[in-house]
Amino acid sequence: MLRYLPFLLVLALWIYAFVDCLNTPEEEVRGLPKVVWVIIILLFGEVLVGPVAWLVAGKVRHAPANGSTPSRRHRDHRTRQLAPDDDPEFLDSLKTGGKQDEALLKDWEADLRRREEELRRRERDGDARQ
Repeated sequence: MLRYLPFLLVLALWIYAFVDCLNTPEEEVRGLPKVVWVIIILLFGEVLVGPVAWLVAGKVRHAPANGSTPSRRHRDHRTRQLAPDDDPEFLDSLKTGGKQDEALLKDWEADLRRREEELRRRERDGDARQ
């Protein structure tokens, strides 16, 4: 089984480069037209020249999304995780969230009472008409 490993790795790289080339938009292809890159990958894939050439020179590589990598201080900085019952921000959010929930519940109860009263009034008016 181990003797097939190099063949499988070459095949995997060949397939990856081919699919990557096909999925790359035309404006992100460097050097040659996309069709030429596909032909190079297919013709020279067995000797790894085509796929390696595509990966090295054929596709525009983008910089990180924010334009730079994080500084060493940010990479090395580890935030200390607190348990929820030790985190003052979390405890404060529970208090304010509870107050908001209570206010919302009172509004719902008042709306429910108003609707029940309206239904009773309609029933009384309907009984009075009959």
